[in-house]
Amino acid sequence: MTAFGEAVERVRAGADLAAQTEGLLGQLTTEEKLWLLDGDDEFWPGMAEMTVAYNTRPIVMGAVDRLGIPGLRFSDGPRGVVMGASTAFPVSMARGATWDTGLEERVGLAIGREMRAQGANFFGGVCINLPRHPAWGRIQETYGEEPLLLGEFGAALVRGVRRNAMAVAKHYALNSMENARFKVDVTADEATLHEVYLPHFRRVVEEGVDGIMTAYNSVNGEWAGQNAELMEGILRGRWGFTGVTVSDFIFGLRDAGGSLRAGLDVEEPFRQQRALRLPGELEAGTVTIEHVDRAARRILATQLAHHASDLEPQPGAEVVFSAEHRELAREVSRRSIVLLKNEGGLLPLNAESLRSVAVVGRLAAMPNTGDHGSSNVRSPEVVTAVDGLRAVLSSVHLDLVEKDDAQAAAEAARNADAAIVVVGYTAADEGEYLGADAMAAPGVTECFPPLPEGAPALNLEQDGLGATAGGDRASLRLRPIDVEIIEAVAAVNPRTIVVIVTAGAVITEEWRDRVPAVLVGWYGGVEGGNALADVLLGEADAAGRLPYSIPVSEEHLPFFDRDAASIVYDRWHGQRLLDRDGHRAAFPLGFGLSYTTFALGGLSVKPVSGEGFEATVSVTNTGERAGRHVVQLYGLAGAPDFPARVLLGFEPVSLAAGESADVVVRGSTRPLQRWVDGGFVPAARRVVVEAAAFSGDPEAVTAALDL
Repeated sequence: MTAFGEAVERVRAGADLAAQTEGLLGQLTTEEKLWLLDGDDEFWPGMAEMTVAYNTRPIVMGAVDRLGIPGLRFSDGPRGVVMGASTAFPVSMARGATWDTGLEERVGLAIGREMRAQGANFFGGVCINLPRHPAWGRIQETYGEEPLLLGEFGAALVRGVRRNAMAVAKHYALNSMENARFKVDVTADEATLHEVYLPHFRRVVEEGVDGIMTAYNSVNGEWAGQNAELMEGILRGRWGFTGVTVSDFIFGLRDAGGSLRAGLDVEEPFRQQRALRLPGELEAGTVTIEHVDRAARRILATQLAHHASDLEPQPGAEVVFSAEHRELAREVSRRSIVLLKNEGGLLPLNAESLRSVAVVGRLAAMPNTGDHGSSNVRSPEVVTAVDGLRAVLSSVHLDLVEKDDAQAAAEAARNADAAIVVVGYTAADEGEYLGADAMAAPGVTECFPPLPEGAPALNLEQDGLGATAGGDRASLRLRPIDVEIIEAVAAVNPRTIVVIVTAGAVITEEWRDRVPAVLVGWYGGVEGGNALADVLLGEADAAGRLPYSIPVSEEHLPFFDRDAASIVYDRWHGQRLLDRDGHRAAFPLGFGLSYTTFALGGLSVKPVSGEGFEATVSVTNTGERAGRHVVQLYGLAGAPDFPARVLLGFEPVSLAAGESADVVVRGSTRPLQRWVDGGFVPAARRVVVEAAAFSGDPEAVTAALDL
């Protein structure tokens, strides 16, 4: 058995983790310690491989064969396992729309199994950045606009993944601009940081997250990957994080020694700046062996703790894209779909009464699971919207019109029993951005080591690193041709249903009144088409709820410049900003219709811990069919310069027609705290707690809570 394996066995038997870590550290040479601090692949061959196909195998960092140290074996996410031909689940924002952390934990378990079966142990896919503005290109990778929602979903994914792999949360911190991420300095005061942009990272630390990946952007004047206040001051000093810190890939730091001194343990993913510069800096004394040992100790301890933990049995290759995981993806997608409008009870459709259905739109038959950047999961099959409808409407004539032709769409819809228009976005419209202008940002190419003699150069300033599509959205509205198609179809068919494929908010004011039914279908994963058919035809309730607010106008949002070199973040965004300014949301945070109706009553609250409370509320299904409701708890502090409402907790419940249940919801009082003079204090001593169907629900029931 190797030295690492022996240390793992001793920890399992009850030996002290710190002592076993020191024993391993003492066996490493200085060169081996430095080897732990970055990736194992040489930079230029690694870059050449990555530009052909990203993360097809585990990316290994810090393997030391002599002692049996396996290293951090990276797989990206969060839509699923990026390696191989894995299961693409609905994007994280869609999963946030389920408001079901138990379901998210099951997704994490499936992801952990698939990555472990393919040789990885380090999942870099717990993305919990708060989307300050809905145009953010990678909004699909996170869960919603409220810190509590982000924290609870991140914690659930961590719990699931950790049964098979180490979980890494990202991008720490203030990362919510895509095009400018390599150059932008984001400024935020302490109160904004601790009240709005950091609570969800604190939550996953408490859940036991193994790694924290830093962001590309600068925070308050220092790059996140070498920001001592973020890493050593807050993450470790204030929250007690004991895991490993890693940079974002390639461009995540600008100073090899400075990042090590600031508390960054690993430069991902290749032998790059640190391999080139740290030996000389160590010799010159600008970094010390104590800095090296500090990082090495954390890296070793994190791996020892993981391998000694109560892991599941080693999964076989058959779990990858298995029938079980596909069915889970379908369940998640069903639960995520949000019904925004359903005039006259058009939905669900009655399959037995349908003879012909028009299915219209460029996305109706397109496999479209989301961004084509680092989160892209290469599943061998994707069920499209028209695939799903054909599977359940085999005796119904489906007239498919994919082309951008409003007249052809109207002709197909004119005599149909229903018209389903599938519109929205693709990876060309939003997603990770690696265009030439991003590569041309100051200091970016200085991150690279010298090109070996005779090696072909990558002209990044001309070609970028991959496709230039994606990035932050240029518009929050549908394409003009999509609106034209919707209007043309609605003019000839009063049973028009619009399905929006998106991750972030879409403003629908110019066309929504013309159609009776609107749904948010999301990037629904490999089974998205089947899930959509399940909901449209009533095999499942419309159970999704918006994880963010949708404004009436772009003017009601924070300032956003996707090419900014600097920007100030304050505490106001999303529903909080709409409430402050007195703007009605088109659809508020938490909104979503069901095929049945629910009533809430009898709310009671009681403290259960220092920062927690328990709410019990009666929920009754007052409709004629079974359905699923989400009880949402909001806190109203009534304090100046503080949000009117903050999310405190949530709990989904399924009820048969006429059934009632007392639902217990765990709530947190943390969102009701202010940051004052280096610590938290209550925003008010007595607050109102609302149990509601959405933020600002006029039928909410209330109770008082003393803090």
